[in-house]
Amino acid sequence: MPNEVASPTWKFVRFGLIVTGKGEYEFLDRFLRSLTSSGHCAFIVLARIGQLRPRTSPKHKLKIVGGKGSLPTQDEELGIYARGFINRGPNNFVLVIDDLEKGGRPMREDVYNRYRSALDGLLGDRAWKAAVFFLVNMLEAYYFAHARAVNEVLGTALEDYSGDVEDIPHPKNQLKQLDSRFDEIQHGRQIVEGLDLTQVLGRAETCRGLRSLFAWCRRVAGDPLDTTFRLANGEREPITSIQVESLDGKV
Repeated sequence: MPNEVASPTWKFVRFGLIVTGKGEYEFLDRFLRSLTSSGHCAFIVLARIGQLRPRTSPKHKLKIVGGKGSLPTQDEELGIYARGFINRGPNNFVLVIDDLEKGGRPMREDVYNRYRSALDGLLGDRAWKAAVFFLVNMLEAYYFAHARAVNEVLGTALEDYSGDVEDIPHPKNQLKQLDSRFDEIQHGRQIVEGLDLTQVLGRAETCRGLRSLFAWCRRVAGDPLDTTFRLANGEREPITSIQVESLDGKV
């Protein structure tokens, strides 16, 4: 993977987050705080929406807002949120973040394409200012890559997961098995505050979905794709990382 170099022209970027999960709505901006260390960007949670999944019936084709007789759909509502935030400032960008749970992984390209179509249809030539990424299988998976953050909150004796945490089937259930009192909001917020994402992304062959998200944000903010978070030499999710390359010549 080439060592991509960011533009030397920095700007302050605001990333608006549109999420599908409860935990993400409460504290995904804090989860992503490592990306703000350069001082070039900030994250704002805009909305929580229902998950979009592939549709099989042709009657559900996306209608562009403003068309005669068109009614809002989930897809259009997503696009409206994105367009509204992008319209508020020249350096505003949007991230749509979905949980890609085990059952959805075989159709992840179709899921991605539905989100992408909704954004493309409403944003037109500014569609590149919005991107879609997956937390795999959900936000809680990444806690297992930095066990100390979990142990300090739950009083457990968990060790760092030896494999790829994005392959853990249902991390939220595993946390409940460790401690039946685990609450995804109360305890999740505390765990996220102690989570070190340089460690979570410290292995080049793991966390491809999360690394793709980080690479896109760094490119947009004008920060280099260097060894931090293994962005220069780490693996990325092929489907979503296309959006990183699509930024060439735009930022």
